[in-house]
Amino acid sequence: MSKETNSAEVLLNQNVAPEQFDWESFESGLNAEDRSEKKELEEIYNGSLNDLTDNDVITGKVVRLTDKEAIVDINFKSEGVISLNEFRYNQGLKVGDVVEVMVDKREDKSGQLQLSHKKARTLKAWDKVNELHETGEIVNGFVKSRTKGGMIVDVYGIEAFLPGSQIDVKPIKDYDQFVGKTMEFKVVKINPEFKNVVVSHKALIEADIEGQKKEIIAQLEKGQVLEGTVKNITSYGVFVDLGGVDGLIHITDLSWSRVNHPSEILEDGQTVKVVILDFDDEKTRIQLGMKQLEAHPWDALSADLKVGDKVKGKVVVLADYGAFVEIAPGVEGLIHVSEMSWSTHLRSAGDFVKVGDEVEAEVLTLDREDRKISLGMKQLSKDPWENIEAKYPVGSKHVGTVRNFTNFGVFVELEEGIDGLIYISDLSWTKKIKHPSEFCNVGDKLDVIVLELDTQARRLSLGHKQLTENPWDKFETKYAEGTVHTGTAVEVHDKGASVQFEDAEVEAFCPSRLLEKEDGSKIKKGETAEFKVIEFNKEFKRVVVSHTGIFRDEEKKNVRESNNRSHSTSASSNNEERSTLGDIDALAELKRKMEEGK
Repeated sequence: MSKETNSAEVLLNQNVAPEQFDWESFESGLNAEDRSEKKELEEIYNGSLNDLTDNDVITGKVVRLTDKEAIVDINFKSEGVISLNEFRYNQGLKVGDVVEVMVDKREDKSGQLQLSHKKARTLKAWDKVNELHETGEIVNGFVKSRTKGGMIVDVYGIEAFLPGSQIDVKPIKDYDQFVGKTMEFKVVKINPEFKNVVVSHKALIEADIEGQKKEIIAQLEKGQVLEGTVKNITSYGVFVDLGGVDGLIHITDLSWSRVNHPSEILEDGQTVKVVILDFDDEKTRIQLGMKQLEAHPWDALSADLKVGDKVKGKVVVLADYGAFVEIAPGVEGLIHVSEMSWSTHLRSAGDFVKVGDEVEAEVLTLDREDRKISLGMKQLSKDPWENIEAKYPVGSKHVGTVRNFTNFGVFVELEEGIDGLIYISDLSWTKKIKHPSEFCNVGDKLDVIVLELDTQARRLSLGHKQLTENPWDKFETKYAEGTVHTGTAVEVHDKGASVQFEDAEVEAFCPSRLLEKEDGSKIKKGETAEFKVIEFNKEFKRVVVSHTGIFRDEEKKNVRESNNRSHSTSASSNNEERSTLGDIDALAELKRKMEEGK
């Protein structure tokens, strides 16, 4: 029988008056003493839960672990539950550990108290993270995953961002190698508004390097030999890590021999010995050398080598002006393009040799003090100017090749190393040539005759027109001053006209005032008429003619005859005739025309 039934029976058996009946005891099933004890417990329970607010961080003890959850006792009505995912950063969690928690839900559907370790850690973590940012202290963080541009790191429960550039001092290609690792970091940036935290592992490495740097820099001296590691190879040199301090070996200081690219000598990660050549005042720019640790190649050059000796070597550098030939390791001589061939016309060194060619040359100059040597290739073949007078005497005829033009003439090559010049005036007897390209083309074969020979200056003067008879010798007689010829006006302009005669080589000039015809009009282009030669110059091939002079000469003749008749009549006749006014005017006009004709 229940406790509540017994109480009811007792009350009924006592015959208590209705107004004295204890309905609270009847309904609750508890007597006054039990009800008082229950009330005290409720007050204690409700009071303790009211004290537990959502933002309070409290401590609890792990009392049991399951596959997915941790059961934590916080000394309240029931034990709380926390997902093990919130303890991923702490892989060593065990029963008995004390952890910080916050109330997530007072009761879930099953009446279970839900706690959050992550929220508790986050609330505490923000204070700690801000403190770390101010003090610069190092903190351990758990690398959770990769993200765009870097990694996500758990720091005291806060998801911080680790940029890819802040993982290491060297560029990182494989980010996945860091996922799941616990590493040391430094908090470098906080944004309270957006709850963003940025951490850096590189800053710790740089701090260590900076410390090493100061120690190394303090001990640096010129001429000091150190050991380093190749850090970076560029087209202009190699950066070497000296243990926290970087130095540069310029490409010219890698080897005494010529180097096209530093990768021919060194590779990344290689350990090398270097010597300190120079550094700036702060010792932040350090110039290193490798070749200086070896003897200079010129010191090993044979003491017997002298000017005139023949040497062999390989072409290592080619330029338009010449080629550098390595005749011994680290010893280079220059063969200027002018020393590659006896030919005098300008050419490029690439026409004779190319990089990698093995060549033989003669030592032209040797300066051991300045470490310079010049070489020549043409000296190994016979000089074509030897016995030049026997091969090309004045008056001898030859066939040459047109090599190039100048404004004043044509250079013709008679053989390799022997060029001659034909002045523009020696190309043709009759053609008026403004530029040699009007007469011939480069590469053309041209008949020439030697006009002058200067062996000392190594100069040949050639002619082309001299191979034929000068037609102006016969023109001098045919077109003598005063002779009349039929010609055609081929060009007419303001100053006059060009007149072509039957000899195609002869083109005369008729001034504009002398183109006037008897009727007062002027000769036009294409018109044929008679012209009188009034000037002939053989030297300058100039012929000046006049059409007006032909009929004006006739007029002068008629006037003279008329005057003679007039004087004769006056002498024989007693009746002298006086000239009329009209006759006087006609004579005046004729005189004017005659004067114009002069």
